[in-house]
Amino acid sequence: MDKLRITGGRQLQGDVAVSGAKNAALPILCASLLTGDTLSLSNVPGLNDIGTTLRLLGQMGVQADRDRQAGTVMLNATGVDRLEAPYDLVKTMRASILVLGPLLARFGEARVSLPGGCAIGQRPVDQHIKGLEAMGAEISIEHGYVVARARRLKGASIRTDMVTVTGTENLMMAATLAEGRTTLENAAREPEIGDLAELLNRMGARIQGHGTDRIVIDGVEKLHGAEHRVIADRIEAGTFLCAVGATGGDITLRNAAPGTMGATLDKLTEAGMQIECGEDWIRATMKQRPRATGFRTSEHPGFPTDMQAQLMALNTIADGTSVIVENIFENRFMHVQELVRMGAVIDIDGHTAIVSGVERLSGATVMATDLRASASLVIAGLAACGQTTVERIYHLDRGYERMEEKLRALGADIQRITGTPQ
Repeated sequence: MDKLRITGGRQLQGDVAVSGAKNAALPILCASLLTGDTLSLSNVPGLNDIGTTLRLLGQMGVQADRDRQAGTVMLNATGVDRLEAPYDLVKTMRASILVLGPLLARFGEARVSLPGGCAIGQRPVDQHIKGLEAMGAEISIEHGYVVARARRLKGASIRTDMVTVTGTENLMMAATLAEGRTTLENAAREPEIGDLAELLNRMGARIQGHGTDRIVIDGVEKLHGAEHRVIADRIEAGTFLCAVGATGGDITLRNAAPGTMGATLDKLTEAGMQIECGEDWIRATMKQRPRATGFRTSEHPGFPTDMQAQLMALNTIADGTSVIVENIFENRFMHVQELVRMGAVIDIDGHTAIVSGVERLSGATVMATDLRASASLVIAGLAACGQTTVERIYHLDRGYERMEEKLRALGADIQRITGTPQ
């Protein structure tokens, strides 16, 4: 099993290119099921989750031509002949539920495995089902699968009980081919939803209001092919900014999207980082020990839960005490015990973490428990004294493209150690 070996204490200097956003690319790949024409996608990140999605689509009969080095994918769903997402793939990636809406909208039926457990907490699909039933679908749970049927979906007014990103995406895709108008109230506002809506509109959909909590979709008879460039990954960009905040230095992020990162940039500025932004670049300079910065995670445009672990890592060596409240996922403090192994001082009380900054962490062997937790441990290792080994980095590879190569180009002492499965 691969691991990362990091010798900390080096400042980061130089330029790094931000990859395309995983959380935008996954629903966009699933949108290929909505048409028999070809989708041509660029800036698709080279991640394990992308490969899993393409395998899932391939099992259904979608033809995919991927150039991983160029970051392009060509998709054609003319030959779809299997309307099922099996458990063996869904269990590795919960985003597989995003095939439910497109299959039901275009083919009138779908059989999708329930995702099962998740390391960072429950992510129920009941809101997806509630919305599709409101659009006229007949849905049952049979042997661990969501089985859905509809002759043609009908437009409806849908208000989800909670803000759900994948739920908004699934229902928005389904509504593009429904008869009449669908209104999604309490919709998620994440930039990745806006990116999906832009693609769908290029395919001939009629979507308005994306980026707000009320999205209106007027259904059409048919969608066609399109070309689309996936937006930059705001979480990867924020992770590199936290890294330079922890180590000190001066880096420039290219191919970035600072307009999607307001809450993250605000908190890093509070921590003492000097930040300059252009339309597609961010320059970050850190010349001092970070200042402790408290925050609460919330739905966009609030502080993203996917940045909580990384900013916590920065706070472990900050001057002062910070209070961090996790409002999205109930189990998203599993990185805390690993940071404590490195000398961090963190107290947990339910959904709240109180972080008392120390002057320096010490290197240790730590274990990643989920995607963003693994990123926080890398940041801690870069700032620590001595050597850190981060194990189980298959979590990291799900969401970061060549992270160690990019960090090494910025001057970090970081190596991937390839091992045998345990």
